[in-house]
Amino acid sequence: MVEKVLNENEEKKSVSFVEQIVKDDLAEGRNGGRIQTRFPPEPNGYLHIGHAKAIAIDFGMARKYGGVCNLRFDDTNPVKEDTEYIENIEQDIKWLGYEWANVYYASDYFQQLWDFAVWLIKEGRAYVDEQSAEVIAQQKGTTTSPGTNSPYRDRSVEENLRLFEFMNSGQCEPGTLVLRAKINMAHPNMLFRDPLIYRVLNIPHVKTGSKWNAYPMYDFTHGQCDYLEGVTHSLCTLEFVEHRPLYDLFVTWMKEWRGETDNIEDNRPRQTEFNKLNLNYTLMSKRNLLALVNEGLVSGWDDPRMPTICGFRRRGYSPESIVKFIDKIGYTKIDALNDMALLESVVRDDLNSRAIRVSAVLDPVKVVITNYPEGQVEQLTAVNNPENTDDGTHAVEFSREIWIERDDFMEVAEKKFMRLAPGKEVRLKNAYIIKCDEEHPCDKDAEGRVTTIYCTYDPETRSGMPGADRKIKGKTLHWVSCAHAVKAEVRLYDRLWKVENPRDELAAIRDEQGCDAVTAMKKIINPDSLTVLTNCYVEPFAATMEPLSYLQFQRIGYFNVDTTSTPEHLVFNRTVGLKDTWKK
Repeated sequence: MVEKVLNENEEKKSVSFVEQIVKDDLAEGRNGGRIQTRFPPEPNGYLHIGHAKAIAIDFGMARKYGGVCNLRFDDTNPVKEDTEYIENIEQDIKWLGYEWANVYYASDYFQQLWDFAVWLIKEGRAYVDEQSAEVIAQQKGTTTSPGTNSPYRDRSVEENLRLFEFMNSGQCEPGTLVLRAKINMAHPNMLFRDPLIYRVLNIPHVKTGSKWNAYPMYDFTHGQCDYLEGVTHSLCTLEFVEHRPLYDLFVTWMKEWRGETDNIEDNRPRQTEFNKLNLNYTLMSKRNLLALVNEGLVSGWDDPRMPTICGFRRRGYSPESIVKFIDKIGYTKIDALNDMALLESVVRDDLNSRAIRVSAVLDPVKVVITNYPEGQVEQLTAVNNPENTDDGTHAVEFSREIWIERDDFMEVAEKKFMRLAPGKEVRLKNAYIIKCDEEHPCDKDAEGRVTTIYCTYDPETRSGMPGADRKIKGKTLHWVSCAHAVKAEVRLYDRLWKVENPRDELAAIRDEQGCDAVTAMKKIINPDSLTVLTNCYVEPFAATMEPLSYLQFQRIGYFNVDTTSTPEHLVFNRTVGLKDTWKK
């Protein structure tokens, strides 16, 4: 019965245009009525939240419609690729809640792609060019004028085969020879003007070793790998719209090479493009993220200010919140700059239901409760999560001396100040009502800074007792017992960039000033993106939490335990505040 209700509700929910294409294809029996997708990252960096959008639809569509999604690493450029990236990509996908059916590599198909390229040469559809990259670019023409043929376009098949073999010999100098597809130098789509399909690198590959020195280009690899794997739906971002005709052409040629001319349109992948995930105050180019790491402008790929999936994980975002955000913004054909405030709103709602409530004081000042018995300690009870009673409770120690936030006290208070001040009462969370002494409210140091506040408590007002219902004008304050609190480091994170659209701003600075990317970054990076507080106190229960635990510091915000935290040196990261601060 429950399953039926869920299905009915799912049908009522509007679906994205991508999902509608999948549904229609399945209904029509296209590709045998099956769905197979793939997520094809290049292992040249860590995944960012933009990749999470692709992951969600690639794996999500296959999961929803009973299909298969494979993970395929696009390892065609050994210059930039590393096993470190492969391992972290796999970890990020699993953390987001997805599992692949198989792991493949583009390099798994290098021999087939090479054989296919040889066939193209024999068919007169590919040739080796020995012009420089600059000359080839000039010969391509413009969008309003046709290109000109390479003088090597009509080499003999035998010469092309010999040179192609030489390209992979290890003796060929990189940049001196390339293999190009022979299509049409006057084609209105610039990508059809004899595109490069192989280049020489002479660099060992992490998987294939020194077998290959000539490597296939992305456009010559992607579609063919999809086809050879049996992918039915190739889902990618909008910059690949112009590449789609070339994608289809190469797949058609490969089907011819394999002798499938009778069913040329059957069992072939369909490419569908959707908009990227762009966030304001965020830069998501892997090239620029790598520069931030290499220049030491952040602590690493998992720095909580980074838009990487591992950065969000370390900051305290849950995988569910990221997927919920992606579902909220949806998939369209129009690129947009999404508001970071919307992401934080989703994260805040998610953490409200899962975070354990604890007390922490970030800017402490001592309160002495003068009429509380010296040496006495009470074990009070605190609810772990009022949104989920199954999370239970924990004990909180209360004693004569406590820490409160410094800004919760004002010696000369304005009328609307509802916190602690001479003669005013406040309620301590899970504890008692206290009143600040009027005659001697506090002690100060030589600089006039308050060091100790003096109060009395009403013993009939402990939480849970009849007197706890007594009405007062003051607010409820959080606190920790001085004798039991554990010292901690708290890191407060803010936006990494000072400008809303750092990508465009970087480009403008570089054009105007002729500087490199790192110099431009330093001009717009936010110097206040990280504030480290080293004199904080947390209640003992918070000190028992494992790294990456989700917490709410009451009245302050949502935090998590940093991955570097130890019992000897506790470290907490602010994930997001209790309220939206972006508009300010």
